Amino acid sequence: MLSKGIFATALTVCLAATTKPLAAYEAGYIGSAQKPGLVLGLSAATPPPGLYAFNQVLTYSGQLLGPGAPGAGGDRTAVHVAGAAVGLLWVPGWTLFGATYSAVAVQPFMMVDVGAPVNVNPAGMHNTFLAPVELSWKLGDSGLYAKAGLGMWLPTGTVNGANGLGNVGAPWWTFQPNLVVSYVKDGWNLTANVFHEINTANSVTGYRSGDVLHAEFTATRTIGNWTIGPVAYYAGQVTNDRSSAFYGGAINANRYDIWAAGAMVGYNFGPAALNLWATQEISANARGGTPRSGADSATISRGFSVFASLSYRLWAPDAPGAAPSRPMFHK
Repeated sequence: MLSKGIFATALTVCLAATTKPLAAYEAGYIGSAQKPGLVLGLSAATPPPGLYAFNQVLTYSGQLLGPGAPGAGGDRTAVHVAGAAVGLLWVPGWTLFGATYSAVAVQPFMMVDVGAPVNVNPAGMHNTFLAPVELSWKLGDSGLYAKAGLGMWLPTGTVNGANGLGNVGAPWWTFQPNLVVSYVKDGWNLTANVFHEINTANSVTGYRSGDVLHAEFTATRTIGNWTIGPVAYYAGQVTNDRSSAFYGGAINANRYDIWAAGAMVGYNFGPAALNLWATQEISANARGGTPRSGADSATISRGFSVFASLSYRLWAPDAPGAAPSRPMFHK
């Protein structure tokens, strides 16, 4: 089975979208550049040389929780998200430092709806993801692979509002180094994928949202054309925000942590591969929020996500019509 995890991706989703200062990141920001769970199923291996494409969609449904979560008539505030992304993966067949080189570019789009009393529903183009360098090492015949790379989210998304965060884009860069370790052999894909989001300052306000750590885990088995197995992820803010004169030095000081578990199923059609996976956030907490009326304002969203990815090879340097035996990948 070829790896589905040869690049760091692209589609992100709002887990606590709100225009009020309720979370650990700048007011109006979606909390992380990449939707947790998006790279589940990916491994550190790389497919054969060629140009690959993928299309991905997702939906998320949750509720705002925490001591600062708003509500209408005692009901929890609902959060709904829908997103789609198109991307290209290039594997030229180059070797650098003993590793296989690849690069990826992805453009995501998304729409968000947060219910009463927040009542916001932005929609548009999210920041573009580009990973110009991904290096994958195969460790002999052991089945072990290691991949390292650097991705970045470019400030190309839809922005508006006084602080530049009135829509789904973000007016700053996010750098995303990643490390992936996999065992890919005899149909197994056992992978730990760890990546870190490092934000620059908002070009409108000067505020800098804290770093976010992601860890995603896959344990799937391929039998024939079918792939199935459990998946899980963690996401949390690991550094404090840095405020600016725009906010008078005020900081949303709290942190958040999210844990989720789910399952994946996939089918390889030959020229294309389809993968479906779903996750339930079993734990989501926010703490230490900026006090509001003497109470902790921390909040976070907890919910259920469904992802789908279709991937295929557009071009290969080998004989026309030849397709990789397992062209399954997504971001």
